[in-house]
Amino acid sequence: MIDQGTSVIRPLRRSSAGRVLVCLGFCGGGTGPYRAWAGSLPEDTDLALVCYPGREGRFAEPFAASWDELAADATAAVRTVADRPYVLFGHSMGGWMAFDVATRIERTGGPAPDLLIVSSCNAPSRGVTDRDRFPRIEDGETELMAWMRTTGSLPDYAADDPDLREMAVELMRADIRVRDSYRPLPGTRTGAAVQVLYGADDPVIDPAVGNQWRAVAGPEFHLDRLPGGHFYTPDVWRTLPASFRTAASALERTP
Repeated sequence: MIDQGTSVIRPLRRSSAGRVLVCLGFCGGGTGPYRAWAGSLPEDTDLALVCYPGREGRFAEPFAASWDELAADATAAVRTVADRPYVLFGHSMGGWMAFDVATRIERTGGPAPDLLIVSSCNAPSRGVTDRDRFPRIEDGETELMAWMRTTGSLPDYAADDPDLREMAVELMRADIRVRDSYRPLPGTRTGAAVQVLYGADDPVIDPAVGNQWRAVAGPEFHLDRLPGGHFYTPDVWRTLPASFRTAASALERTP
């Protein structure tokens, strides 16, 4: 049974909003990088942040041992907030997770997202390639800490505390193992509208990312190239919801 109080963080608590933006975390991350977006969403949009096991309010729970275990957990969490129109967003590993969650819900007849937004990730139909193993399980503590600092997942107080630093690296390695165990079902597609976002200078992204994602997407498809690398530029990341689309411009602030 999913405890929505720990598995889904609701910074805005707009229970009467007409739609909800649901965000899934990247490798080694939590809900923190998405919380600042609360101030940039229109009044009719709520915000739901899925928290994976082993972090934040679920710190006492064991990490997911496999991709399937984490995907089942995330799917259950998303179902608790899919009682109204929703947009599903995932960054990096979270983009694959968002795709997997959307297709799991579709296969069981649940409400598909109005829009699936995948950010800084290659199409899952390629499988996990060497390009996608970033960071890598064999990276040392120094490299993993540098990655976490770049993503904002390791604040200074944690980096300076040996016990907190050890826990952060353990979390990072657990997520890498889960990511590397991802084995998408051949031929899996989503009927949802899909928007793909990627950084112009991101070395992780395959040059054919648009065509590859289009092959597994619904009839409505958008591809948007943004400034910066895997996490764009700080300014772009801070206002990233301004780049989100739907057919009805559901998340677009009215001038």
